[in-house]
Amino acid sequence: MQIGQKNQIKTAVTKNDTAKVFGSGELEVLATPRMIALMEECAYKSISSDLEVGATTVGTLMDVKHLSATPVGMDVTVESEILEIDGRRVCFSVKAYDECGLIGEGKHERFIVYSEKFTQKTYAKLK
Repeated sequence: MQIGQKNQIKTAVTKNDTAKVFGSGELEVLATPRMIALMEECAYKSISSDLEVGATTVGTLMDVKHLSATPVGMDVTVESEILEIDGRRVCFSVKAYDECGLIGEGKHERFIVYSEKFTQKTYAKLK
């Protein structure tokens, strides 16, 4: 894992990706929460193979602008790039594009955790 490391994912927008389905609006366009989820997916996948066994990452910060609507049927490409590594904190630039140009951009932060310890701590809340 290093500063400047990039990743890219691509998907077609379906009715299941819309604001209407996500409950974030009434229109059948790419939902902002879905765009953000794609950005998180792109970022975490970019470093998952670099982590030691038993480690994963969790999202801790998302600061994103959704700049343009994307219709059902259009492809969306999401890119991530590592901007900073500070111990277990990894900061990314994230951008999303549809076939007409930039539709979203921002910063995303992930934190490296150990799956078993993290899960135990989380589920201890139920006790």
